[in-house]
Amino acid sequence: MRKLILSLSLLWAMGGMAHAQFTYGTTGMLNMPTADMQRDKTFMVGGGFLEKHATPARWTYDTFNYYLNVTIFPWLEVAYICTLHKAVENDPAYGTGFWVPSTYGRFVNQDRNFAVRLRLWKEGWWKLWTPQIVLGANDALNNSWTEGSKIEMSSARMNGFYSRYYLALTKRLPLNNIGRLGLHAAYVYNRRKDYPLNGPAIGINFRFTLPNYHFLTETLNRFTLMAEYDSHTINLGAEYSFWKDHINAVIQFNRCRYFSGGLVLKVHLK
Repeated sequence: MRKLILSLSLLWAMGGMAHAQFTYGTTGMLNMPTADMQRDKTFMVGGGFLEKHATPARWTYDTFNYYLNVTIFPWLEVAYICTLHKAVENDPAYGTGFWVPSTYGRFVNQDRNFAVRLRLWKEGWWKLWTPQIVLGANDALNNSWTEGSKIEMSSARMNGFYSRYYLALTKRLPLNNIGRLGLHAAYVYNRRKDYPLNGPAIGINFRFTLPNYHFLTETLNRFTLMAEYDSHTINLGAEYSFWKDHINAVIQFNRCRYFSGGLVLKVHLK
């Protein structure tokens, strides 16, 4: 009984181990979705530098993004994300001659999209070992499931660049006096041919929880290490938390080599 209570306490404590996914403006790993949820009434603002390999094919250059995100209820998260467009002579979305030559090389526009995440099942609701389940979508209003319709999602010339739909599962495991292990699996779906996200995604993250607090252990305990296959690429990265998780720095190496990085500010409104 004592071990069961201790395990439940550890799982409850890990409820705050929800990581911000700055590439998509939501909660998640690096690029793949997870079933983690932020604390109720958590407001996040963030953004960062996106190397071109971390973006859909519409971006043939490095860019930046920013987003606003709020967990309205413990089971509902919504976000608004903007990714900057640069004026280029031969734009894959608009063609040659769309932008004024004097603006070439400058950021002149932005792609806007909404995201939503709905928790269907809370971790441990039935049995201690049952995972959390989340249904979600990015760029959810652009009908990317209807290829060939009025809104065509298979070409870089069309909108809905970040469109994806997914079902994600997450299970957290405590490793006594060492850390917390997160296991994640998802099925991701869209109909884009220029940014194919169709199939399973898997990932793992690890956060230190070392005892005997001093400078070295405190520093390590702020790190989360991450590795994933997002159904398209294999990515590695890390997150570092400052100021009691209110500020988080995230770095990722898309395809294990292309660097992107961002900052996320969290405020708990309740």
